[in-house]
Amino acid sequence: MSGWGLGWLGGGTAKQKDAPKKAILQLRGQLEMLSKREKHLQNQMAEQQAIAAKNVTSNKNLAKAALRRKKQFEHSHEQTQSQIMSLEREIYSIEASNINKETLDAMRNAGKAMQQIHAGLTIDKVDQTMEDLREQHAISEEISEAITQSVGNTGIDEDELDEELAELQQEELDTKMLDTGNVPVGDQVHRLPAAAQGELKGKAPAQAEEEDEEEELRKLQAEMAM
Repeated sequence: MSGWGLGWLGGGTAKQKDAPKKAILQLRGQLEMLSKREKHLQNQMAEQQAIAAKNVTSNKNLAKAALRRKKQFEHSHEQTQSQIMSLEREIYSIEASNINKETLDAMRNAGKAMQQIHAGLTIDKVDQTMEDLREQHAISEEISEAITQSVGNTGIDEDELDEELAELQQEELDTKMLDTGNVPVGDQVHRLPAAAQGELKGKAPAQAEEEDEEEELRKLQAEMAM
């Protein structure tokens, strides 16, 4: 007896769940029948209209009877159209209600799922987790910095490297100056003021010109002696 009762309860739940679908199917079946009736009545109205038009002059009684039947078909047609509209409205209402119910059930299930997810979570636990993460990141940065310093620090004197670099630069500069032949190379020359170096460069062309004049003068004296 108890087993039958449980089965009956389960069957009732299933029936409640399928009730909207069954109602919609039934309404659609009735709507299809009414649509066929509507088409049939339209054909009947057209047929009676043709009979009335054909006998309007030759047989007025027959034409009048045809028009009377047409009026009856029109009345049935109007009722059928009203029934069709009512069925369509009911189908729409059931579908909308069923969608609302399914949407609400889905949202309710989503809420339960979120409750299960958040069951073991609290603000304090989240804050503690974030604090632990920050602490571990800080430790990782310290370890990376320590490793980098231990690898890079080989006991080399940076001042000594700078002096050696300056010497290499000076040697390269002296080499370029020797290749051009314009400026003498040496510590004394480098220590001369810029103006003094300019004076040395300025004397060289004047001395050469004076020697050329003396050479021409000697040649002229030799020719006069001959």
